Amino acid sequence: MARWPRSRRDRIVTLTSDVGAAYAAQMKAALIAGGVPPGAIVDLTHDLPAHGIAEAAFLLREMARGFPSGSVHVVVVDPGVGGRRAPIVVVTRAGPLLVGPDNGVLSPLADELGVRSAVRIEPDRVRRTPRVGTTFDGRDLFAPAAARLFGGTPPATLGPPIRPKPYALPRAARTASGAQGCVLHVDRFGNLITNIPTSWVSPSCREIHLGVAVGSSRRVAWATSYESLGRGTLGALGSSFGLVELAVGEGRATDRLRARVGARVSLGWRDRPGRRGEKANSARPRKRA
Repeated sequence: MARWPRSRRDRIVTLTSDVGAAYAAQMKAALIAGGVPPGAIVDLTHDLPAHGIAEAAFLLREMARGFPSGSVHVVVVDPGVGGRRAPIVVVTRAGPLLVGPDNGVLSPLADELGVRSAVRIEPDRVRRTPRVGTTFDGRDLFAPAAARLFGGTPPATLGPPIRPKPYALPRAARTASGAQGCVLHVDRFGNLITNIPTSWVSPSCREIHLGVAVGSSRRVAWATSYESLGRGTLGALGSSFGLVELAVGEGRATDRLRARVGARVSLGWRDRPGRRGEKANSARPRKRA
């Protein structure tokens, strides 16, 4: 189990939100006012789709990998702000502390890092100034809590113990000839990131039978790069997340397939032909829309 670094030089605060740059700047101001040096604040993203808890939970888990054990990850994707959901701090076995709403957005990362304990943040224990309104806990509650944690305040002093609500991202399933899953993320290029592991696809695969949502199945290339797809061609390839991605060469798969986060995806594949005298290069990726 990692230990929380004693020196502030080994600590950072990351920010992940759907609030945009203007509101994010106010969160940074609250962190700086609480003693966090500007150089210790790292923006992961502030342009997540509004209220998209599942997509944010997936991206947080992926983006936070590799950050040091002295990280405080602050997450503000909070459609229930000001309501019954609890503001929490999760202490992980790997070291990082997670700060945000108890609506599931922290859970996939917390599960990966290992949950050691969690507390419900008591506003009176972290706020330095009177609260203005009830709609911006990112600035008025989460950032001040993160600043205290950065400064060495033990999480247990910020409020009573709480058991975070469980939340799991949808999982893909293998089938006899492929896999079924869904879209977890649409990136800024319009690529569709599914929850189907790239490792499930046969190494000899050159073509995929693709079905999205209620659309009919089509054959598309299993590509090795965007370039190999060809401009305007729909295909599938292994993404940087280690998950199957649907893409259009220099285009937008989300528009081509009319698919968004949550859309169902089915993939089918078979081994590359060529075992019975066929030429190996006969199975090169075909450009199919």
